[in-house]
Amino acid sequence: MIVGITGKVVKKDPTHLHILTPGGLVYEVFVSLHCSASVKSDEIRLHTTHIVREDAQLLYGFCDINEKRMFDTLIRINGVGPKVAMAICSTFTPQSFAQIVEAKDVGMLKRVPGIGPKSAGRILVELSGFSLELAGESSPASQAHNEAQMALETLGFKKEQITKALAACSATETESLIKEALKKLSK
Repeated sequence: MIVGITGKVVKKDPTHLHILTPGGLVYEVFVSLHCSASVKSDEIRLHTTHIVREDAQLLYGFCDINEKRMFDTLIRINGVGPKVAMAICSTFTPQSFAQIVEAKDVGMLKRVPGIGPKSAGRILVELSGFSLELAGESSPASQAHNEAQMALETLGFKKEQITKALAACSATETESLIKEALKKLSK
């Protein structure tokens, strides 16, 4: 899994960069319009999400860790692929997207190319009860809460069940939260 890349930009387009690494390899990295616009020098360091498919291996790069977190959250939603997630990242900053999700603003989300009313509604429903934790703004308790939620989702529980169970938990550490939530979910 490739989680970051550092190198020299040898080709720059609005939606992708070609980056020459110190080892001599050139990687094609898909980026949002925000990230592409912020590239001012030849030397660059990006956070990446590496997606392996049957027919391709794709790298998506982000200058901002919060944008990467937003992208990673979006591609977990059923029916939202990397292209749509990158279109959302190109249209909204992580902060403005968090506000749209909180306000359940379907109209704003429909502005993204490739997203209609049904898709916008589904995305907002999937993300309801989920707040995008921005780097540098999360308390240890909310970070533990998010980690517990992701762990329980991995175990196959539904988001609505997890949200209710975690709301009733009193623990503040990730491990304790998971144990307490599992007890509540097994009833």
